[in-house]
Amino acid sequence: MTDSDTKIQEPRLWRADGWTARVIKNEDDDGWAVAMIKDGEPEPALVGPWTMGRDKKNPKPLDGAAFITLVKTATEFVRRHEQQLHASLHQSLVVNAASGRVTVSLDIVPDEDNPYAVLRATDDSDEPLAQVRVAPSFKLNRASALAWIESQFARPR
Repeated sequence: MTDSDTKIQEPRLWRADGWTARVIKNEDDDGWAVAMIKDGEPEPALVGPWTMGRDKKNPKPLDGAAFITLVKTATEFVRRHEQQLHASLHQSLVVNAASGRVTVSLDIVPDEDNPYAVLRATDDSDEPLAQVRVAPSFKLNRASALAWIESQFARPR
């Protein structure tokens, strides 16, 4: 059993279900915040305000219900972030070209040293028509997709 497998249930630190909730001093004001850290990650997935205790000086202690809510919120936040990242790296649209309906997709490979993107065209049967490597900054829109498709079929093969 590793440290991250050990359940902890302390007033300012809870660990269970792959998550750690840590109540911390809010650097922006006199209040408190809670940081939600997914096991194995170096940075918190989510940091949010935390309630003051009755003495208006110390934080309210963590409890089971609060921890469950925090885990659900952090999990949803991470899921939305992953969906947004996927959407920014994988785009596609359908255009009506002279050759018929064509799906053009742009898949960005965010390599640290040499990022690039692959521009692909497929027909209605999902058969490949063309593929080319482009800059990751390539802007995929109807005009650029149509121009690229038409250039692929305008030249002799």
